[in-house]
Amino acid sequence: MMRRWRRFRRLSRFERGIVLEAAAGLLIAWLAVRLLGFRICRAVFKDAGTSARNSKALEASSLNIARRIAHLEAVTAVNLFFRTSCLEQSLVLCRMLRRRSMNAAIRIGARKEGDRFEAHAWIEMEGNVVDSGGTEYLHFVPFEHFESSMRTQTN
Repeated sequence: MMRRWRRFRRLSRFERGIVLEAAAGLLIAWLAVRLLGFRICRAVFKDAGTSARNSKALEASSLNIARRIAHLEAVTAVNLFFRTSCLEQSLVLCRMLRRRSMNAAIRIGARKEGDRFEAHAWIEMEGNVVDSGGTEYLHFVPFEHFESSMRTQTN
């Protein structure tokens, strides 16, 4: 516990703010997904952040900052007293990036592994994967038009 506290204290002020924002967001997302369901949570988290509407070329510095935020969020998630899913982490990360005027988008993909259907969520900016989860997303086929596929499934 003391080692975690020392590591937290060594972070810059910006990074400590990110960790605290991520911890609060992940707790809210964890509760909200279980109590309200994904569709309502996605709408709430999407509206809570300010979306970067203009599609200007992604600068390397913006991508590096986004990846640093993603890394800090992932480390925060591992150190919480509860486990969060990739979906909850993606909802929170997308909101955090959009609040900083970054054009982040949630991607959801699926695969069939034996008799099991599996899904995974990750964040992209202008086609670049931001999450620090490595290459996990490569094993999933992304839904191209998530909004329309959700409407089709619920009608």
